Amino acid sequence: MSEQVHIEEAVVADGELVAAMRRLVPLLSSSAPPVEAYDVETLVNAPATQLLVARVNGQIVGTLTLAIFRIPSGVRAWIEDVIVDESARGHGVGAALCREAIRRAGLANARTVDLTSNPKREAANALYQKLGFVQRETNVYRFLLEG
Repeated sequence: MSEQVHIEEAVVADGELVAAMRRLVPLLSSSAPPVEAYDVETLVNAPATQLLVARVNGQIVGTLTLAIFRIPSGVRAWIEDVIVDESARGHGVGAALCREAIRRAGLANARTVDLTSNPKREAANALYQKLGFVQRETNVYRFLLEG
């Protein structure tokens, strides 16, 4: 894949984007509920999130969700759900998505950009470290609100 990766923010939850999300989200999580058009529309229209889309030859091959929010200690940014189609992995798509998210976080005056990654995702963890993310010594807790 020598084609150039183009990154853009999704601004409309059209059929192409919904179909891409339905194809990509199961690559990240087998337990996630099926993606519905309403889910994509809500994400695209949410004021604190940006859905970044990676295209190669006009086709959506990856996505990243960037959340930017203010807390008492300043503006923070969080990267979630970095997903790259299996056919496009290893070709700079994930790096391009992350670099654009970092750029946008900087423009919003975020103090930090955080993300989490399953240790089993070795390639993803290597990418994040290569991009300059540093593993923090912290505990991550989760409270399940749904059954």
